[in-house]
Amino acid sequence: MTRSLALLTQMYLGMPCRQTKELDMSDDVVRSKTAKTAMIDLKFEAVVIPVSDVDRAKRFYGGLGWRLDADFPVGDTFRVVQFTPPGSPASIHFGTGLTSAAPGSAQGLYLIVSDIEAARAELVARGADASEVFHRAGPGQPAISGKDPEGRSYSSFASFKDPDGNGWLLQEITVRLPGRVEAGDTTFTSLNELAGALRRTAAAHGEHEKRTGGTRDENWPDWYAEYMAAEQIGQPLPT
Repeated sequence: MTRSLALLTQMYLGMPCRQTKELDMSDDVVRSKTAKTAMIDLKFEAVVIPVSDVDRAKRFYGGLGWRLDADFPVGDTFRVVQFTPPGSPASIHFGTGLTSAAPGSAQGLYLIVSDIEAARAELVARGADASEVFHRAGPGQPAISGKDPEGRSYSSFASFKDPDGNGWLLQEITVRLPGRVEAGDTTFTSLNELAGALRRTAAAHGEHEKRTGGTRDENWPDWYAEYMAAEQIGQPLPT
């Protein structure tokens, strides 16, 4: 039994496996850390979505280009399939014997993107029936056609559903609100996300050089780093 299968079957079925001793040791580590600190990391790993046809769902999410991490059947009554969206630290599970929820009942599943129009276009090209891009003037406000004209983070969306009707919502975020990301945790989870941040930073740095007389900024790497980190953690951007 592979480590992944052992962990997944223990997660869903409580089945004993060769990993039990290792997991118990991890529990000891957690208890030790808890004794020393007020809080420990609680990293959201996966969410179960209910589907009626496992193989159809597998074809759909595979067609979107999501990474297939696991497809583990255990007898005739249990099967778990795991997919991870590109650049995402969290995954989805679906299969047989995982949930009693009605197929298609999972709604409001957020996928955060740095370019809403490019993300929607890629989904459509891969077969998803995605909505047109829309935006909201503010939280709770009605949907308005098109991308937010001011390009504000958290304001532009698109949606799509899987074959069972489970609903996904794309949301464009380029600048985080303060406190959403720790200052020491600035990361980029994909090449596309990093490239988008570099393009925005390059444009802002061009304006910075204009304001400073048009001379070349020899310290541009430091300026880039400060700008990109500030954008992610929601701090004031350098000018």
